[in-house]
Amino acid sequence: MGLYEHTLIAKQDLSTPDLENLENKYKDIITKTSGKVIKIEKWGLLSFAKKIKSYNKGFYIHYKFEAENKTLEEIKRNSIIDNSLLRHLTVKYKKLDTETEYFKKKI
Repeated sequence: MGLYEHTLIAKQDLSTPDLENLENKYKDIITKTSGKVIKIEKWGLLSFAKKIKSYNKGFYIHYKFEAENKTLEEIKRNSIIDNSLLRHLTVKYKKLDTETEYFKKKI
C-alpha cells in the first residue's frame, strides 16, 4: 500500500451540507476500497489566481491516506464524473507529513 495525498476543489456556491456530503463521499470511497484515511484537512474557501470554469473561488478539501491502486482508480473515476468538483489532484509520497497544516487559521 502506498501513501497518498488527494486534494479536491469544490465549487464556491455549494452549501455546508453539500460540502460535508462531498467530504464523506470520498472518505467512504477510500475506506470501502481497503484504504485507510490518515487525515482530512478542510482548507476552506480560497481565491484562485485565475478563473476556473467561471469561478473565482473554491472550497479545498485535502485527504492524506494509505491505499492500493483500486482505491486510486475509484477516486479518479468518481472525481471525473462529480459535477460539484472543479479540480482534483492525487500525489504519491514515500512518507507523509501529518504534522504540518499549511492553511490552518492562526489564533
